[in-house]
Amino acid sequence: MRTPELRQLRYFVMVAEELSFTNAAGRLGIAQQSLSQQINVLERTLGVRLFDRDTRGTRLTEVGGLFLPEARTVIERAEQAVHTVQRAARGEVGRLSLAFLPAAKQLLPPVLRAFRARCPDVDLAVEDVGISQLVTGLRAGRYDAGVTHPPLVEGLASRTLVTERMCAVLPCGHPLAGRDELRLSDLAEEQWVLVERPAWPPWHQKYEDDFRDAGFEPNVVQRAPNVRDLLGLVSAGTGVSRLPESARVPGVVFVPLAGEAARTELVWLPQAGNPALRRLVEVTAELAETTGVTTTG
Repeated sequence: MRTPELRQLRYFVMVAEELSFTNAAGRLGIAQQSLSQQINVLERTLGVRLFDRDTRGTRLTEVGGLFLPEARTVIERAEQAVHTVQRAARGEVGRLSLAFLPAAKQLLPPVLRAFRARCPDVDLAVEDVGISQLVTGLRAGRYDAGVTHPPLVEGLASRTLVTERMCAVLPCGHPLAGRDELRLSDLAEEQWVLVERPAWPPWHQKYEDDFRDAGFEPNVVQRAPNVRDLLGLVSAGTGVSRLPESARVPGVVFVPLAGEAARTELVWLPQAGNPALRRLVEVTAELAETTGVTTTG
């Protein structure tokens, strides 16, 4: 059995509403003869008569009256489908997966608030991950975007969300905890706690270069699998560390390091095809330009 065309259903509904082929053709902007031909084709396709036409005018048959609400439903569903796919193409509906580093979580709330206000019908899922999982997940398509700190690997597009101070992280009561600012070289004799080396090679290379430029090699007494555990080690007095200011938590002291800054960036694969990602990039760009992203969130 052939399926009626959507156009024919629209023609049928128009004639049913007007009960006049002349008026319906005028509203549709087509010739009356063409309208009559399309209704005839529709009736042959369905194998039923939809209208009675005589000298007294045009009337719906009983079958036509039953068919009318069904035809309207099909048209409405088709229009809804078109509207939905157009919104999806504009990134207004759909699903978006965002990974972020624990050290960057305080920068996340303003981004999420702004995006959800702009695109309330996009299901935005966020996940707290380590840097290696973040990059691997981006490449595998598990995540659409990530919030992280450079340096990164080649092949990722990025946009800076905020630039903040890099800080020495000290236990409460440390002799240097009351200083307004420190130089990295001031910590040359300290015991250090850092994240595990396999976590992200580009970071470790950058840290080694920074320590070398400051004139010392850190005495690393313990390494942690993530920033959360790293902060716990500092709080326990195991050693000092070095993190962006946005990683600040109670129980430790953050003292800015002179001349050092850290960037937090939104990163994604440039070839990613999720339209909602484009909207996220737009939102973060606007926030960055209006200082809408803050270290306090």
